[in-house]
Amino acid sequence: MNYPISLFGGVNLDPKEIIALLNEDFVREIEATMIYVRNAFLIPRCDPSRVTEAIGVDEMRHMNWLAELIIKRGGKPSMEHGELDFGGDDLKGQLEMQVSLETEAVERYKKHIELIGDIDKEAVGVLRHILDEEKRHRKEFRMRLEKIGGSNVERMK
Repeated sequence: MNYPISLFGGVNLDPKEIIALLNEDFVREIEATMIYVRNAFLIPRCDPSRVTEAIGVDEMRHMNWLAELIIKRGGKPSMEHGELDFGGDDLKGQLEMQVSLETEAVERYKKHIELIGDIDKEAVGVLRHILDEEKRHRKEFRMRLEKIGGSNVERMK
């Protein structure tokens, strides 16, 4: 979408467009939650398993925050998600997928923060907080991938 630039930072978005951006984030959090919970079940009980489970819980918290923003603005959280890619059944593949998902989330949240700008300071504040957590999640997954000798870690930064 092309949005007209706002004089106050961000672009001139109407409330429906902000809701659409928040819903995009909400759906991606649903997907991440389902992937991380499933992977945590399959990974043998170890540090990466516990970290994946804990980050899955963080993603559920993000869903709650985003749903509150969407509802407060007159929208409904969308539960429709795409096909899920779990990264396979091996730890390395799962961690690589999880790093990739967190990298995509970081870029998406940066873009949405820029698009919304000063139009909706509450939403931007929540998105910035989530962005900080997504950066930490990516770091946690990268560290576990490096410990098991993940060959693609440098490429995934």
